[in-house]
Amino acid sequence: MPSPPPRDVTTLLLAWRAGDEGALEALMPLVYTELRRLAHIRMRGEDPDHPLQTTALVHEAFLKLIDTRRVRWKNRVHFFAVAAQVMRNLLVDHARARLRTKRGGGRKLPLDAAVTLAAVQSEELLAIEEALEELSAIDPRQGRIVELRYFGGLSVEEVAAVLHISECTVKREWRMAKAWLRSRMEIAS
Repeated sequence: MPSPPPRDVTTLLLAWRAGDEGALEALMPLVYTELRRLAHIRMRGEDPDHPLQTTALVHEAFLKLIDTRRVRWKNRVHFFAVAAQVMRNLLVDHARARLRTKRGGGRKLPLDAAVTLAAVQSEELLAIEEALEELSAIDPRQGRIVELRYFGGLSVEEVAAVLHISECTVKREWRMAKAWLRSRMEIAS
């Protein structure tokens, strides 16, 4: 299915921001496929028994997105960048909740292979999140580039548009950020 023309999505986002509730209804079918693609990218590394499946992640993210009336939507790329960030936050929150449960913060679960695998994946996701937060404190732009590329699945061109920087800068910063994260993750393990 071809992606919707950016102008249509941007026009609907601007109308929605201006208070047109009908624009939101028209927007959902246009962005749903792309949101699902982003969610699928994010869910690829998760446990098959993850409490959030692709469709549930899309729906939870969309509910949070429509609740963010304070966001000054600029265009289609901005919308998907925010959607990627929302999905990342949802997955990190679920990982934290699973670890709390595993460590006795909730009901007791039998320690079988599936629970252990889910806990390891949650710990890895939280380790990535911690390293990304550390990188963002050192270099906010590199942190944002990683978030948009890794968690959001945005292309170099789309990241450049969101951050208002050149594609060459995105590529250079992306390489440096990946190297820093790789070394940070090796130190942590």
